[in-house]
Amino acid sequence: MTKPRLTYFDLPGGRGEDSRIALFIAGVDFEDDRINYSTWGELKPRTPFGGIPTLELEGKGVLAQSNAILVYLGREHGLHPKDNWEAARHEALLAAVEELRGALVSTFTIKDPDEKRRAREEIAAGEMQTWGANVERYLGEGGPFVAGETLHVIDLKLFVLVKWFASGALDHVPKDVFKNFPRLTGVYEAVKAHPKVVEWYAR
Repeated sequence: MTKPRLTYFDLPGGRGEDSRIALFIAGVDFEDDRINYSTWGELKPRTPFGGIPTLELEGKGVLAQSNAILVYLGREHGLHPKDNWEAARHEALLAAVEELRGALVSTFTIKDPDEKRRAREEIAAGEMQTWGANVERYLGEGGPFVAGETLHVIDLKLFVLVKWFASGALDHVPKDVFKNFPRLTGVYEAVKAHPKVVEWYAR
């Protein structure tokens, strides 16, 4: 292996998509290792924590956990704040995204369709609104990105999350679930319009 290998499911979203975009924006020639669910069972025991994405670098080994990968890529390629306080603020938002995503992923195992619908509608009307309000307040004024004019990996993380809902991919969660949070949706729109992100999805 002579170039970084990022391994994640063959999906246009999820926990690995933001790292793919970060590598692309940084101009890194990387192996985009997209796996399917039929091969995941074989790979899972060989991952550090039984999950993906993973980032493998020659001479270094395998790094797991999506936020750790994003922070590493951000630091390596100028996509994460150099100031320790600002970096920590961004990392707090990274963690907040994972908390919300975890609440929604927990509904994937619900077998009964009516129960799943009720669970997701409750999360959309309750927890997601509280989460959105907290993030909106945390972001404060300014824009278009979290840190103003400069794009960082946290912007990619928020973009991929909001895109998940805006695409309508998650049943029983409205596409405009975050419509009351203009600062958050503004970050989404700014990343969506970024020339390198447009190029990534045009590939």
